[in-house]
Amino acid sequence: MTLDSIRHINVPYYSQWGSPDWVRPIVEESADPCDDPHWRQSGFADPERYRFWAQRVCGLTCLESVLDFWRIRRASRAALLDQALERGAYKMRTDGGVDGLIYRPFADWVGEAFGLKVHVLPEIGIEALAGHIDSDTFAIASVSPRIRYPDEPNETRGGHLILLHGADRDGVWFHNPSGIAPHQADAYLRFDAFERFFAGRGMTISRSHGERSFNR
Repeated sequence: MTLDSIRHINVPYYSQWGSPDWVRPIVEESADPCDDPHWRQSGFADPERYRFWAQRVCGLTCLESVLDFWRIRRASRAALLDQALERGAYKMRTDGGVDGLIYRPFADWVGEAFGLKVHVLPEIGIEALAGHIDSDTFAIASVSPRIRYPDEPNETRGGHLILLHGADRDGVWFHNPSGIAPHQADAYLRFDAFERFFAGRGMTISRSHGERSFNR
């Protein structure tokens, strides 16, 4: 890597479903997420609740990667979801849908629960967002779910969250909780390609102290 590149190494990757290998059949073939033998590992017991929420917890999945990388104790994903709902980071709508992830309640909850600083960035370019990544900071970006197919045409931006864990002068490294290999874990995309999917908003998650966990 060049001197102007920075990247967290060995950041745990998690799919928002039970197993990374099940993302493709779920999103491309409408496979039942509960056919995945590992669906209960995230703490869900009710199949219907799991089916409903697994497609909506990309933000929590990003948070899990950060917490585990920094060895910060956490509950299961299902329990984290309960906490996030209680704090208003997700809100149920009268039509049965969900408003979420709502950034500012999420930031308040993560700060109080885990001692981390979440900075909400409602209007920012991708290069500027990537520029916030440092030895104690990750970034979360709002993108189109179609970023799992970066070489294909895309007409929408936003609706999905991914974890940025490194950047250089040309692009970013990221984990996509609903990604498909080879654009799933430790994926790299140039800024000009990333921009086609990016909604122009995101967050940073920082800790104030701790061991340096990056290579420069």
